[in-house]
Amino acid sequence: MPIVTHEIVNSVMVRQVVQQLPGGKQVKRFRAGVLIAALSVSILAVGCGRSGSESSESGSGESSTAKANANCTKEALQATEIGVTADTISVEVMADTGSPLAPGLFQGNVDAMNAYAKWINANGGVGCRQLKVEAWDSKLDATESKNGIINACKNDLAMVGGNSLFNPDVSVIGNCADKAGQPVGLPVFAALANDVNEQCAANVWVMQAVAEPCNGTNTGVRDLKAFVGATKYYQTVQPNLKGVFLVPGDLPTTIQSATYQIEGQKQAGVNWIDALKVSGRSEQSAFNTYVQALKNGGGNYAYMGSNDVAMTKLRKEATAQGLTGVDVWACSLACYTENFKTGGSAVDGTYVWMQFIPFEEASSNKAVKAYVDAVGGKPDSFGAQAWQSAMAFTQAVNEIVAEKGPNAITRPNLLAKMKTLSFDADGWIGKARTGQKVFSDCMAIMQINGGKFERVFPKEAGTLDCKPENVVTVKIDPAAAAANVK
Repeated sequence: MPIVTHEIVNSVMVRQVVQQLPGGKQVKRFRAGVLIAALSVSILAVGCGRSGSESSESGSGESSTAKANANCTKEALQATEIGVTADTISVEVMADTGSPLAPGLFQGNVDAMNAYAKWINANGGVGCRQLKVEAWDSKLDATESKNGIINACKNDLAMVGGNSLFNPDVSVIGNCADKAGQPVGLPVFAALANDVNEQCAANVWVMQAVAEPCNGTNTGVRDLKAFVGATKYYQTVQPNLKGVFLVPGDLPTTIQSATYQIEGQKQAGVNWIDALKVSGRSEQSAFNTYVQALKNGGGNYAYMGSNDVAMTKLRKEATAQGLTGVDVWACSLACYTENFKTGGSAVDGTYVWMQFIPFEEASSNKAVKAYVDAVGGKPDSFGAQAWQSAMAFTQAVNEIVAEKGPNAITRPNLLAKMKTLSFDADGWIGKARTGQKVFSDCMAIMQINGGKFERVFPKEAGTLDCKPENVVTVKIDPAAAAANVK
């Protein structure tokens, strides 16, 4: 896919006002038998959690905000860092939104940050200041991703809520200078980091699950994490899963990230007929290849590692070709969209898994409800991760203010705080997420029917299934395995 250019394009940056989310409520934890969650290709969702029947405590988000607010008037506010004035804190959200290959791909991240901005500023701001957000379009382009990092280094305290799939050069994140001219690095609270270089960068705190060991060796055969919880749930529907894994094939990073998910499901007992690349540019007729693979191989399972558009085309082509016998049509978080609901009866029965409490259950959790209300009742799965990242950033800044005062907001202090941050988005995601290189074992599974997503597991609304066995370790060289994907 011809995305990398060697030109530096002056992207248009839009400044937005952003605001903090007040703390959410508790969420029940569900610990049951041996159920499970499935993995999406490159689109895993969020923080670390523990199962159990106990409710989550309100978390440190609310308490740190209260303590920070109490410190706001104890001293005159000052400009303490790049992106921090006496009145405002500026952050950048970088996302792939303007690529002709996938227009508006992660617009939900930008929209969520805009909504968060308005909300938090209407409720007191962050770190005793108003939050301002600028957006940078990384355009599925490695050069533009690096340009966005450079821009944030020069103008913003941190990068928050971003989602740039092609982001191999993160050197500036490591050596960005602070206001004092010291190369302390740039704090990054990423909603999703698919590129191994971004996942493992020391100054990147990832809301999205981190599969890589990040032990200094990010090449060759190594141990990676894969989520098989959903796979095991699908085995309660069809014990002998046999099928096709559709790999998002337009980027080297997404192909590689699919490989250890394929291997993880294989370890869990899936018999793969084949793993086949799918392009975001393909017309519905091209999906006949995958339908025939299922037919010829006697498949009963189809896993879509790409997005909602691709899954809709696959389901419609399967109907057109008279494919029967598939018991489980499964997709990642990328199919948990308003757009997928418009697929009609053709997409009915498709399973979608996620690692946070669904939007349909906003009444069960204040953080979920705040996000859904703020975006006008039109939530986006990637936008949810951006909102959660903004909550994490807010909590980190407010903890600094609570502990050291309102003029202690600096990049070094923020970098130190993010490495010890305990965060669960006020019960929206798994509890007890501490540190930045974690992989959640929590999940909920939904199924679409009649244009609506309905919970299938765990049964109780507002709960997540969190078990260590939902995550497995696979030993693989993703680059070498990717070369074998057709």
